[in-house]
Amino acid sequence: MSEGDTKRDLARKLGVKGADRITLKRILKELDQEGVVTGNRKGYVKPGLLPEVAVLEITGQDMDGELLARPQRWESNEEPPKIFVNLKDGPALGRGERVLARLEKTDDGYEARVIKQLGASAHKVLGVAHTGQGGMRIAPIDRKSRTEFIVDARDRNGAQNNELVLAEPIAGRASGLPRARVIERLGSMDAPKAVSLIAIHAHGIPTDFPKEVIDEANGALPADSKGRTDLRRFPLVTIDPEDARDHDDAVWAAPDDDPGNPGGHVAIVAIADVAHYVRPGSPLDREAYKRGNSVYFPDRVVPMLPERLSADLCSLMDNVDRPCLAVRMVFDKEGKKKRHEFLRGVMRSAASLTYKQAQDAFDGRGDPALAKPVTEALKGLWACYQSLVTARKLRDPLDLDLPERRIAIGEDGKIASIGFRQRLESMRLIEEFMVLANVAAAESLEKARMPLVYRVHEHPSQEKVFAFSDYLRTLNMSFAKGQVIRPGAFNRILAQAKGTPHELVMNDVVLRTQAQAVYHPDNVGHFGLNLQRYAHFTSPIRRYADLIVHRALIRALKLGPDGLNDREMGKLAETAEHISMTERRAMAAERDSTDRYVAAFMQDRVGATFEGRITGVTRFGLFLRLKETGAEGLLPARSLGFEYFRHDEKRHAMIGDRTGTVYKLGDIVEVKLVEAAPLTGGLRFELAEHAAPAQKKKPQTSYKRNRER
Repeated sequence: MSEGDTKRDLARKLGVKGADRITLKRILKELDQEGVVTGNRKGYVKPGLLPEVAVLEITGQDMDGELLARPQRWESNEEPPKIFVNLKDGPALGRGERVLARLEKTDDGYEARVIKQLGASAHKVLGVAHTGQGGMRIAPIDRKSRTEFIVDARDRNGAQNNELVLAEPIAGRASGLPRARVIERLGSMDAPKAVSLIAIHAHGIPTDFPKEVIDEANGALPADSKGRTDLRRFPLVTIDPEDARDHDDAVWAAPDDDPGNPGGHVAIVAIADVAHYVRPGSPLDREAYKRGNSVYFPDRVVPMLPERLSADLCSLMDNVDRPCLAVRMVFDKEGKKKRHEFLRGVMRSAASLTYKQAQDAFDGRGDPALAKPVTEALKGLWACYQSLVTARKLRDPLDLDLPERRIAIGEDGKIASIGFRQRLESMRLIEEFMVLANVAAAESLEKARMPLVYRVHEHPSQEKVFAFSDYLRTLNMSFAKGQVIRPGAFNRILAQAKGTPHELVMNDVVLRTQAQAVYHPDNVGHFGLNLQRYAHFTSPIRRYADLIVHRALIRALKLGPDGLNDREMGKLAETAEHISMTERRAMAAERDSTDRYVAAFMQDRVGATFEGRITGVTRFGLFLRLKETGAEGLLPARSLGFEYFRHDEKRHAMIGDRTGTVYKLGDIVEVKLVEAAPLTGGLRFELAEHAAPAQKKKPQTSYKRNRER
């Protein structure tokens, strides 16, 4: 029996004819009941096997970053086999999406090659209801879904025109548009926060806290200082963005008074003691694990912890005693760490500063209203940081320059402006102190032989390095494929591109060459930071990974009774996989929300022309990024001209067969915005009428009309 054989296939292979087919049908039914085979009208397979072609649902990634799927139809009581999705030349896929795929048996499961992308799971549809002469329809927000659903009057569940709804497809229409019934009304699309609401529901992000979680948070009391190291004599300060929603880290530094360490510094990084309030196995802990992390949108935050903790008891507010877990580090004059120790203490923030306030102080333009202890602490931080920069340069971590887009929301809930955050040295200062605190946490736990969840970042794959090298050759730049790759090798390429037209896009290309950082109980180091060991310790208000590290430190260093328990230690691999998934989910939701806000902002500019830089080249068109806003959209291949454009994967270029016109990665193209779709977050461009071709090579003799492929 082959995988997926139908009754007709089996009859033909066995030579069964006529009335004997009835006997074969009875035998197959008996074998199915006994579990020897399993099947339906589409075919029979041995239990545990899958047909050659099946509909799959994407379930996530494994520890190596491989995309995993499961069959949408699986009738066995046992777990389905592992299915690894081969993404070579395939579409970008996310959790919950469905694909039609060809399956091939392997030693450790199945390998799937995508035949067709089917969009999000058909079990539920998130969309906008709109009414007209033909009744109510639902337009899905998934940009891959082009089919609307008809909603009969009895299935509307009270839904009104222009409402965001959750619906489920229902059977019963043989032709025409499919039907659906509204199962949940989520609010008007005219509401100020509708855009982020779409992202929240599209990605399944939990929003409302269960009553027992709220009750536990509201019943929490401020921690007393008994049994804690008193750090209140140190003028620790918090330094955050202007729009920070919480303050979970504070810093202080001063010259070391040890005569044996001339020119050295002592620094303290104090982190909110979330573990004091969120105990293992409690309702708060179960909900924090479920969420995995806070999710940040331009207009709101979906916190990991209730507001009573995230914005109050665990937030390091000015002049208020707060419990903390702190690391005291001693550095020599060259910024090399000599030693460190962890303390469970009580602190009192001397000031809550923005990055700009701190930068002004570092630049000699400090606010005269700041208390003297605060200004002294800032001087100590800056002096210590100068030595740490020396050590960082020797370490040579990956030094990408990726501008962060900032969306400002007005009181009416609409975008007031889109721009880029100013990159200040005060930001780098805080980043460096946080990195060093994270390293210290990993080192202490390893020394204590305590299992932990590492933040790991693997070396770029050989395939990506080869592709990067091929691209550099098109720019007359070299990158040896066979060398042992270090972050510094990428930094040298970035330095060569600096000040050239390739500078901005080179940062994007280097970023795409990297592996994705994940959480894992096994340490493989952190390539980007060029560190042998690294763990997240500094943000337990918004990341469950950091809470796990706090508990591990508490247990390993005997800092209290509320450390990591045996049950948690036994499921670190499961925890790491889960929080890696929730992190990816949050990033996707944040990105989708930003895209929709930008599309709404650009709606009034349809018909206007812009200069766009090519940031991606695919066989179906060019991806462009606009300079002023960072808005990104697609210029379809069919809009490039009346000829056939060939996709040159190695050159990251589209090349016209007749004229030799070349559009390649990094080129600037003048385009006209022809569509902005806030519902899906999509922007579509076409070439401006007077736009000049990017480049030309020697014309070819053949001529074909361009078509989108």
